[in-house]
Amino acid sequence: MFLGEHQHTLDAKGRVILPARFRDRLAGGLVFVPGQDRCIDIYPAASFERRVEELRALPRDDQRARAYLRVFLAGAHQDSPDGQGRVTVPGRLREYADLDRDLTIVGADEKVEVWDRGTWETYRSDAERAFAELDRLLPLQATP
Repeated sequence: MFLGEHQHTLDAKGRVILPARFRDRLAGGLVFVPGQDRCIDIYPAASFERRVEELRALPRDDQRARAYLRVFLAGAHQDSPDGQGRVTVPGRLREYADLDRDLTIVGADEKVEVWDRGTWETYRSDAERAFAELDRLLPLQATP
């Protein structure tokens, strides 16, 4: 599971150093895809394959499902970290997520999200307000 928020920078060649605690899970290969909310999602290769299998299970006669799978796969880019834990973020994805130099890398369960730092700070601020409200509404579960 990927967790936490990490501040990193994009170098002049479009490379970013992955957080050290994420590297082992991504060492076997990774896939970049456009994420929701104008970020970039990074999946370990095996997790990406499972995600594609889930999408393949959607009804083929549903135009929205076909369009989603098409856009999802068209935006995908495979890579592997180099010896220093760096990956090159494809130019079209940097443009999609409006990435500048300063980035925030977020652990998001089975994937990693790469955000422009300013965009992330705005998103997080808005989401924290919603989180506080939802937290009050969710029933507390007793732990064994």
